[in-house]
Amino acid sequence: MARREKSGIISWLRDRISDWAVGLLTKPLKSYALHVPNDIAALKRHIRKGDVVLVEGNERVSECIKYLTQSSWSHSALYVGDEPIRRNPEMKAPLVAQFGEEANFLMVEAIVEAGVVLSPLAKYRDFNIRVCRPFNLSAADLADVMDEAIRSVGNTYDLRNVIDLARYFLPVSLVPPRFRRQALQFGSGVPTRVICSSVIASSFNRVKFPIVPNYQQLPPPAASPKRKLWPIGPRTTGALQYGTLRMVSPTLITPRDFDLSPYFEIIKFNIIEGMRFDYHKILWADAAPPAPVKKGA
Repeated sequence: MARREKSGIISWLRDRISDWAVGLLTKPLKSYALHVPNDIAALKRHIRKGDVVLVEGNERVSECIKYLTQSSWSHSALYVGDEPIRRNPEMKAPLVAQFGEEANFLMVEAIVEAGVVLSPLAKYRDFNIRVCRPFNLSAADLADVMDEAIRSVGNTYDLRNVIDLARYFLPVSLVPPRFRRQALQFGSGVPTRVICSSVIASSFNRVKFPIVPNYQQLPPPAASPKRKLWPIGPRTTGALQYGTLRMVSPTLITPRDFDLSPYFEIIKFNIIEGMRFDYHKILWADAAPPAPVKKGA
């Protein structure tokens, strides 16, 4: 009986420490700056289901992730639009009550303090964002990606291991480069992860859509491969190099991988997309006005 009470006290204390750590890690930073205002109306016109939205976050944990991945992007979300409502009409009323008209423009995202949730696209109106689109993803595979992502809504992070959270309070600059990607994982072994991109990567992994696969070296010239190899790399002597690709575990995918992946397109939705851009017509704030020309000079 005493052992059970002691275990309950330890569990309660661990939960309180975890809540404190999550609250501190997700506290917004005051120094965040939006580089270019987002045209949300244009974004809604051009974004498609299956697009990945990368976000430069404004929290302490965001700074840690950006450093460990050597990237501007600390968060990622999968755009699903009105798919949750189309698949389950009973969800329409509560989603409209929660998000209003934004219920037709939803994302699936995983956040530390709430787990995997549905969020409106406009949530990141005041953040630096980038849209990445899977190239040539078939309609059937897109449906499977949507299935996997929407099914994950409601999953929660395993925050029982406080040691996993403590790593984000340490000087991240001390983490050797070869260990930075692994440092983003939770060590408890529970399927839910602290990194949001794992949920998205799992959805694409279901249909074997590559993000940043590992490239295997070419076989020796004398060897004759028994299976078809994928053409990779630059042309040499008029022919493509061939090799094999191996999928990377979703738990090792980070937000920047969608940006760097050759299999995702970058979608420009802001000012440059909706106008005839001519850099000659930019009125720079620091440009000095032309000197007046004196008559008779």
